[in-house]
Amino acid sequence: MAAGELEKITINMAPVDLGQIDLLVQEGFYQNRTDFIRTAIRNQISAHADAVRQTVARKTLVLGLQHYTRDDLEAVRAAGERLQINVLGLASIDDDVSPELARETIDSVVVLGAFRASPAVKAALADRIRSS
Repeated sequence: MAAGELEKITINMAPVDLGQIDLLVQEGFYQNRTDFIRTAIRNQISAHADAVRQTVARKTLVLGLQHYTRDDLEAVRAAGERLQINVLGLASIDDDVSPELARETIDSVVVLGAFRASPAVKAALADRIRSS
């Protein structure tokens, strides 16, 4: 995964927990704190994989990347339809999509992960966006 595809998070930890991570890094179990935290997160996601799969199916979420172009949204508008965007991962809308087109074609945006769109489109959809 390229650095541009990563989302940055900040966590607060107790000093004793952080010290134990540093000890494991120092002893060569992990390259650095980030390596430890990513490994721990992946292990927890793996441990709950069945629950994630069941929830994705139940909530009809797209798992992974869902990208919308201006052409996509113009086709939706031409068909007289509206979108309910439900994504676990990354949802993105091209920068050439106008705020007006976005409002005309998108009823709701639910993203567990990251939502990328121009500031104008995000502002136009602000009352329709629910994200983590």
